[in-house]
Amino acid sequence: MIKVAASILAADFLNLGADIDRMRAAGVDYLHCDVMDGRFVPNISFGQGVIRAAGKSGVPLDVHLMIEEPDKYIDDFAALGAKIITVHYEAAKHLNRTLAHIRELGCLAGVSICPATPPEVLEWSMGDFDVALVMTVNPGFGGQKIIPSAVRKIAVLRDMIEKSGASAEIEVDGNVALNTAPEIVKNGASLLVTGSALFKAENAPAFVSQLKKLEP
Repeated sequence: MIKVAASILAADFLNLGADIDRMRAAGVDYLHCDVMDGRFVPNISFGQGVIRAAGKSGVPLDVHLMIEEPDKYIDDFAALGAKIITVHYEAAKHLNRTLAHIRELGCLAGVSICPATPPEVLEWSMGDFDVALVMTVNPGFGGQKIIPSAVRKIAVLRDMIEKSGASAEIEVDGNVALNTAPEIVKNGASLLVTGSALFKAENAPAFVSQLKKLEP
């Protein structure tokens, strides 16, 4: 079953509450919250205050930490009600320990890899994460074109997970739209993060419904 996460980075922050209400009415499964520090990625987005406000919507929060030293902030975001907390393989110095701590806090543990990072780096972490987030654009800014080679990594990662006997969902973030999602799902993703395409859609409920109807 396909799940959809609305990336609030694409929202109108002057009308954030209204946009989040619109996403809830559209039937999204998560609000995807990209926390950026201006160091791990060039952009700076938002922090605990926005996450706290978004949590009042009742839509589960999918918090993606695009930051250096993520361990310093995991407890904060767990306390704010995050359902999923995802850290980057490239930023977590002790990945397995970090993932274990996220689970100890009662959250689903996610690990993300950038487009140039091979999926094989996660071989020895199989079973330690609940969600693997594949970035199909370089992290830091919305509205980028999809990187085809990054899409191919989804199938490799799905095969790795199945062969290991582990259970984990593959999430994809980066130019997920109605024309790109079918291939992404065909390669093995089941949680789709969509930003600009969803927020700009004339009929958001229909957009979400179409994504959820996709089959591998």
